[in-house]
Amino acid sequence: MMTSLFIQVFHLKTIITVLYLSQPPCTYGDVYPFQNVSLSFDERTRDLINRLTLDEIVLQMAKGGGGEYGGPSPAIPRLGIKKFQWDTECLRGDGYAGNATSFPQAIGLAAAFSTDIIYTIAEVTAIEVRAKHNDYVSRGNFSDHTGLGCFSPVINIMRHPLWGRNQETYGEDPYLSGMLAKYFIEGLQGDHDRYIRASTTCKHFDAYGGPENLPVSRQIFNAKVSERDLRTTFLPQFKQCVDGGAYGFMCSYNSVNGVPGCANSHLLTDVLRNDWGFKGYVISDAGAVEFSIIWHFYFKSILDAAAGCVKAGLNLELGPTGFKHQIFESIGKAVQAGLLTEELVRERVQPILYTRMKLGEFDPVEMNPYNFLNTSVIQSKRHQEVSVLAAVMSFVLLKHNGLLPLKQKLKNIAIVGPMSNNPTQLLGDYSADVDLNFLVTPLKGLSPLADHTNHADGCKDTECKEYDKNSVLSAIKSVDVTIICLGTGQVIETENVDRRDIYLPGKQQQLLQDVIQYSSGPVILLVFTGGPIDISIADKSSKVAAIFQCFFPAQATGTALYKVLTLESAKANPAARLPYTWYSNMSQVPDMTDYTMTEKTYRYFTGKPLYPFGYGLSYSSFVYSNLVIDPSTIEAGQNVTASFTIVNNGKYDGDEVCQVYISWLNATVETPRYQLVGFKRVPLILNEPIHIVLPIKSDQMAVWIDNKGFVVEPGVIKVYVGGQSPQQQTRITSNQLVSQFTIK
Repeated sequence: MMTSLFIQVFHLKTIITVLYLSQPPCTYGDVYPFQNVSLSFDERTRDLINRLTLDEIVLQMAKGGGGEYGGPSPAIPRLGIKKFQWDTECLRGDGYAGNATSFPQAIGLAAAFSTDIIYTIAEVTAIEVRAKHNDYVSRGNFSDHTGLGCFSPVINIMRHPLWGRNQETYGEDPYLSGMLAKYFIEGLQGDHDRYIRASTTCKHFDAYGGPENLPVSRQIFNAKVSERDLRTTFLPQFKQCVDGGAYGFMCSYNSVNGVPGCANSHLLTDVLRNDWGFKGYVISDAGAVEFSIIWHFYFKSILDAAAGCVKAGLNLELGPTGFKHQIFESIGKAVQAGLLTEELVRERVQPILYTRMKLGEFDPVEMNPYNFLNTSVIQSKRHQEVSVLAAVMSFVLLKHNGLLPLKQKLKNIAIVGPMSNNPTQLLGDYSADVDLNFLVTPLKGLSPLADHTNHADGCKDTECKEYDKNSVLSAIKSVDVTIICLGTGQVIETENVDRRDIYLPGKQQQLLQDVIQYSSGPVILLVFTGGPIDISIADKSSKVAAIFQCFFPAQATGTALYKVLTLESAKANPAARLPYTWYSNMSQVPDMTDYTMTEKTYRYFTGKPLYPFGYGLSYSSFVYSNLVIDPSTIEAGQNVTASFTIVNNGKYDGDEVCQVYISWLNATVETPRYQLVGFKRVPLILNEPIHIVLPIKSDQMAVWIDNKGFVVEPGVIKVYVGGQSPQQQTRITSNQLVSQFTIK
C-alpha cells in the first residue's frame, strides 16, 4: 500500500488548533452515556437512540440531503447534537464543493487495473473532503456537498455501451469492479483504529445499468433479471463492498423484477443483510422513495411508501432537490396508523447514528486527528502529482505502429479536434469543481512536443453540428505529426442522457476522415469517451500510427499525455487495459432494456469486438512462462494458486497487467465463457524476470444453481494467464499460457 497521505499531512502540523464550531457543541463527561468515550460505540448509539423521541428519529431518517427541503439532518439542541449533512460526492475528488483536486473518471481508473492507485485516490479525496468539511462546519455551512457521507463508489456493471453513466463505473467485470471498490473503501475510510475519515456509500443497488432516458426513463424502468444473473453479474461487486467494510449503500431508481429498488426487501433485507451480514445504512437515490409512488405506481400513498420502504430495509431518504416532498417525514404518521412499529423505526436509525459516532461527531474534537485537516491540503503538490500519475496509468494504447515514444522534439505538429482545448469536457461527470487554472488541456500539454504547433478545434463543441473544414486542413499541412482529439464529453454521454449509437458525434467522423486523408504526417488519435465509439476507420488506416483511449482524465490531461507520448519514465510506458468490450458496430449492440446477459460483456459475448476486454498495448513486449496450478486436483472448498514468470523483453522498462481467467469445461448449468479471477499490475525492468503467484479461491469456482445457491461442482476448470483475455485475436504485446485443474 502506498504511504499514507494523511500521515504526511498530519505530521506537518506542529500546533493543533481546535476548530471553532458555530453551533453549541456537545458537552462531554458523564452527563449522558452516549457522550462517554470509554463506552463502545454500540453502547453509546443505543443510549442515544433511547433518548430520542420518535419525532426526532423521523427527521434524522428523512433528511439525508437533497436541497433545502432534503437536509441537513436537524440539530437536537437539548442533547447538544449539531446538524449533519450526508449529501457528498466523492467518486474521484470532492465533487460540487468548490475547488478540489480532480482525478480521472472512474472508468479510466478501472483501466489502470491497479488497486494501489484506487486506494491512493480515495485517500486523497477523503483528506480533501474532511478538510473542506471542517472548514464548512466552522462557518456554519451544512448545505449539500459539505458533509462526510460520501455517495461513492459507483459499482454498477457496465452492461451496455450506450448507457449514459458508463463513465462512472469500474467497467463490465464483477470481479474487477469489486476489487477496486474494496480498495476504494479502505482508502476513503482510512485505517484509524477508532474513526473513519468519511463513510462510503456503494451505489446503485441494484441491477441499475441503463436506460437513463432511451428508450424509457430510469425513474420508471423495470429491470427483469433472473436470479442467476442477479447473483453472478449484478451482486458480486456489492458483496465486496460489504466485505470491504462499507458503511452505506444507495438503492437505485429502477425496479427489479417489479419492485422499486428502495422498496425491494429481497435486495435490501434478504440479500444485503441476511445473506451478507451488512450492518450499515441504506440511503435512497434522490427522490427514489417518492418516485415509487408517482412513477412506479408501486405504492398508493405517502404513508404506504414510508412504511413499505422502511420495512424493506431503507434507513435514510435523499430527497429530490427542489421538491418539498420528503416521504420519510410521514414515518411517524405511519406508526400511528399501525403500518409500522416504533421498534422497527428505532432499529433503522441505529446504523445512521452509529456511522456518525465513527466519524467522531460525538467525541471531543481533540480526540479525532481528522478534525485538524484544513484547506491547505486542497490541490497540494502531492495531490496534483497523484492526479498526474493516475491519468498516466489510465491511458489505453489501442494501436501502435512504432512511431511512439517521441524521443526527439519535432519541428511542426498539429493538434486538432473538439476535445483538444475543451477543459470542462475533459473532467467527466461527478468531477471536483476544479479551478481551471489547474487544468491542462491536450493543446497546452502537448504543444511542447514541437517548435511550432498549429491548432484548430474544427467544431465548437463535441456535438460537432458545424465543421470548419478549412481551419483543420490548414492546420495539418506541412506538419511532422497530427494529433486529433475526438470524443463525447458530458453533453452527449452523461447521467440522464444515453447515447443513441456508437458513432462519432455529428461531423467528427468527417473530421477524422479528412485528417487521415490530408495530414502531411502520421496521425495520433486521442479518444475521450466513457464507452466505446466507432473508430474502425482509424484502426484500419495505415496513416494512423497510434490510438489512445483516454476516457476523461480530468485536470492533468495534457501533462499526463506528454509524459506518455515521450515516455518520460517507465511508469509512462502504457500498460492500461480496457475494462469493457469495445464493440465493432451497432449490429453487436443489444437492446438496452434486455437485462439477460446473453451476448453482453466479454463473459458472454461470442462475436468479434474491435477491441476486447482486458486489451491494451505497450511500448515494450512481455513473455509469460512456467505456469503452474497448485494443486492440480482439489476437493470442493479448496483454493488453488496460479504461479508464473514474466519477463520484459522489449525496449523499455514498464508496467505489465497480468490477468488470470477461468472457464468451466463441464458445468451442469450456464456459466460465463470466461471469468476474470485475478490481476496484478507489476513494474518490469528489461530482461529481469519476476515470479508471480495469484490465488484462485474456492468461491470463484462456484456456479449458481437455482434453489441451491452457489455450488462448487466436480469437474475441470481451465486457467488462462497472460496480458490479455482468453482467445484474444487482436494484436497484443504478450503471450498467453493455458492450464487446468480438477475438482473431485
